[in-house]
Amino acid sequence: MNNTKVLLIALASIIATACVSDDVNHNQDGADVAKMKFVNSAERANNGELILFVDDATAAQLEASTDATRSGATALDAAIAEIGATEVRPVFNMLVNAELKRELDMHRWYVVTFPEDVNLEVAAKTLAEVKEVERVQFSVPVKTPKFNPVGVDPSAIASTRSESLPFDDPMLGSQWHYHNDGTVRFPNAKAGADINLFSAWEHTAGRPEVVVAVVDEGVCYTHEDLKASFLVNEAELNGTEGVDDDGNGYKDDIYGYNFKDKSRVTWTRSKDSGHGTHVAGTIAAVNNNGVGCCGVAGGSGKGDGVRIISCQIMSNGEAAGAADTAAAIEYAGDRGACVLQNSWGFGSGDISNDSHFETGANTAAELVAINYFKKLKNNPALDGGIVIFAAGNDGASVAVYPGAYNNLIAVTAIAPDGLPTYYTCYDRGCNVAAPGGEYTATWDTPGCVLSTLPTNIEASGYGLSQGTSMACPHVSGIAALAISYAMDNGITLTLPELKDIVVSSVNSLSQFMDDDMKSKPMPGGGTLNLAKYKNKMGTGLIDAFQALMAVRDTKCIPLPVGETVYLDISKYIGDGESTIKMLEPEISQEAIDALGIEDLAFISSKLKLTCTKPGTALVTLKYIAGGTAVGSGMITGGMAAEQEFAFVARTGISIDEGTNSPITPGGWL
Repeated sequence: MNNTKVLLIALASIIATACVSDDVNHNQDGADVAKMKFVNSAERANNGELILFVDDATAAQLEASTDATRSGATALDAAIAEIGATEVRPVFNMLVNAELKRELDMHRWYVVTFPEDVNLEVAAKTLAEVKEVERVQFSVPVKTPKFNPVGVDPSAIASTRSESLPFDDPMLGSQWHYHNDGTVRFPNAKAGADINLFSAWEHTAGRPEVVVAVVDEGVCYTHEDLKASFLVNEAELNGTEGVDDDGNGYKDDIYGYNFKDKSRVTWTRSKDSGHGTHVAGTIAAVNNNGVGCCGVAGGSGKGDGVRIISCQIMSNGEAAGAADTAAAIEYAGDRGACVLQNSWGFGSGDISNDSHFETGANTAAELVAINYFKKLKNNPALDGGIVIFAAGNDGASVAVYPGAYNNLIAVTAIAPDGLPTYYTCYDRGCNVAAPGGEYTATWDTPGCVLSTLPTNIEASGYGLSQGTSMACPHVSGIAALAISYAMDNGITLTLPELKDIVVSSVNSLSQFMDDDMKSKPMPGGGTLNLAKYKNKMGTGLIDAFQALMAVRDTKCIPLPVGETVYLDISKYIGDGESTIKMLEPEISQEAIDALGIEDLAFISSKLKLTCTKPGTALVTLKYIAGGTAVGSGMITGGMAAEQEFAFVARTGISIDEGTNSPITPGGWL
């Protein structure tokens, strides 16, 4: 053999080695070709599992294969064999809505499982080197929330119930987060630091056609205050145990499904905390049933509340991997949910920006599932699915992902004083605030959120806790109320319209700030610097009544309590810049009684009034469009018109000193 031939063979050997070498496999830009397919890092990832996004031809081969570890694609099968794979299975369920899922390329996602002692990054590189594999995702589980609820004594709370409350649930009076009159045992508690729910309940308390998926720990479906709120899969309930009676790919999914353990929904494992049940109670605890507490959209005691399903991604203190979390979100849509409730996320900083998120880092499969959910029209009053996340409890100046993503809603948390909680994330990616509760400096609990718990966690079945996890279901519940109210009125909302309603139906957080207040005490010592939260808690504190008024396109006029105002209707017509003559209105006695209106008079085309108590009332105000008098046979004039408005009297509404008119609320500080 001559030297030239030897040299060529050696060179060919080097080139062949380079095609699989971790050190020398580069494209023309010098980047590692295989690793360029990685959509996230292996940090905190589960061993023994990788997620692949393959090309169409390979997906078809995998779909047709009857072998758990063979695709029929030679190169992929060789790589699978090399890492000792024990199973290759699809991430998404093509038995339901297959046509739409194929449009979204959901059929191209597969999970490969292999022994946990195999080096995860080596296995990922081996699979990424296969041409037909377009992306490789490490299976990073979400963070399991820290949740240590404190049980309550129902009999003690029941004795304090006021007969003036709208429903007969004995604990409703302690749910300050729904209606806060300032008497809750919390330092500097402020009236109005709530979601203004009682006024909303006068219009709707939820409809069973509206389904909310609770993606969380398992929800206790036997709970006295929740069992009537579940969307029950009747085929599985009346079918054979261990059989997929409805053919949707899941056995015994009567009340939802446990994606962590591949089983029925559970909540009694040794390290289960009750987090999912507490979240679910805030949304859908049955109202007016004479027991326990109330849910935001829990109905009026006539079987009319919203329905929930449990999409379990946490069990026994551990979270499901990325593929199973994505499957849980997909399942929520497949079971008919139109609201996706998520009090979970990754750690602050795990994902740094939207671009990082959109390309799939850490949550590639999850984002595909979220986008699928958003496209589904599971309710006639909404043309998609709304997705709501907790902002996170890291106290960071950015919401945690997925909530921080700009197409989703992230919820920050306030305490009964109307101020930010010490734990809430804020600023970037945060969209709206809701009550999340807070322990006091002495670690007392009345300032926390009251909701349901499994009886194995707390014998009473009820408890108090804090967190953006607790704030988030308030917003999900209000979204469910808005959809219910749209159904009541024959209105169809677009998804952007509903998202706008959620984030714009707010009250100002500045009303809870004293002029000289710069900080507040934190539990366990130290102080919270309030300045850093200025304009960074989202648009404001969500208001359930205003959300319903926005659905019916009725403008809300904020009014202070205890101060006289002169109301100029022109500020609320069109762009607020037109010169419009107001006609003397007829304010109903019902409205006068609801707000305790005094000093009612019509002066110089303005309505003078003083509200003596907080509340809401619908009124019709009349005006002239196009002049100062109505046109007639004698003069050319304007058109008589009228419009319905909602008066919202709240403590802390600001007054413009120059005009004695109310200032529209919003923002923080």
